[in-house]
Amino acid sequence: MSTHITHIALIAAAISLSGCSSYPEEGRGGIGEQYIQSSFTPVMPDEPLGPEHGLRFDWQLAKLQLDTLIREGARWCFPAAVVQALEKQNRIARELEAGLLLDAANDIVIQRKRLNELELQLDYVTSQAKCAPPANEYSFQQHLAIIDTLYNLLNVDNQFAFNSTEINPKYMGHLAEASNLLKQHTSLHLTVTGHADSVGDMSYNQELAMGRAQQVKRYLTIFGLSPQRIETKSVGESLPLYEGDTDGVRLTNRRVSIEVIDTQEGEEVRLQGGYHEMD
Repeated sequence: MSTHITHIALIAAAISLSGCSSYPEEGRGGIGEQYIQSSFTPVMPDEPLGPEHGLRFDWQLAKLQLDTLIREGARWCFPAAVVQALEKQNRIARELEAGLLLDAANDIVIQRKRLNELELQLDYVTSQAKCAPPANEYSFQQHLAIIDTLYNLLNVDNQFAFNSTEINPKYMGHLAEASNLLKQHTSLHLTVTGHADSVGDMSYNQELAMGRAQQVKRYLTIFGLSPQRIETKSVGESLPLYEGDTDGVRLTNRRVSIEVIDTQEGEEVRLQGGYHEMD
């Protein structure tokens, strides 16, 4: 399944990417947007390919790969991963629409990595079992809605002050709300990744970013969540949310990114769906 997509992606990757980055307007490039199903303006045969067209082509390739994974059963076997991939796919579309080309290019790299990992997981599962629709569609949709809500609560912007692990009070409120939801849904765990902006020494930023991840874990446990349900790690300044050196961009890059992991994904039989041994 992935061979054809990989070949096209290599062609797209050869297109030179350039552009300027700026802090997005409210609602442009944010996390909690709806998945965009429509296509961008097509490239005409006599129209030269520019960086925007290359990125839009890359976006379409990622969308094609994600849609294929969903059709092959990823929605049933790995619903949490699919929900978050849809969020990321839409974020890239908003960045492209706002002209944030470097930001979109960065997110496309992240999205490709996640989709390739999801494809390997799905290939392994479907070689031994079959992904099946949920027995109770309503319960399944409620489960996905909870994951989507948690993802949006935990990945808002403006989380930390400069050179600090202290959490913004508004974000602390989001952590409290997310913790209350997570206590009601015990199969959901978190992976908290710390980030830093580009100011300062790389090794210091690695340590600072880990401190931010651990501080988020600390507050989630204070709000009643078991520490065994939270994994922390750091990528320092290496994966900025936005490229650039403006105050707004740096503020956004001082953050944690949090993935919601459904520990029921991978079990053989689930009421909400899942996969079942082949006959």
